[in-house]
Amino acid sequence: MKRLTDFIEKQSFGVCNAVGNRLGFSSSSVRLSFVYASFFTFGSPIVLYFALAFWMNVRRAMRQQRSTVWDL
Repeated sequence: MKRLTDFIEKQSFGVCNAVGNRLGFSSSSVRLSFVYASFFTFGSPIVLYFALAFWMNVRRAMRQQRSTVWDL
């Protein structure tokens, strides 16, 4: 089950894992809260999820692109 969860988390941008690590919660509780919030609000947290995924990919690309100030 752990391998399946890790695979799904890597394929789905890792947003829940990053939010859980940043806030000090387990990623499974963040995922569960996200699913419940999506059902109760008719899917509107999905927009927030994609915005966070986009921001995480932009930050990752910026870090990989330049590692130091002198790499201009």
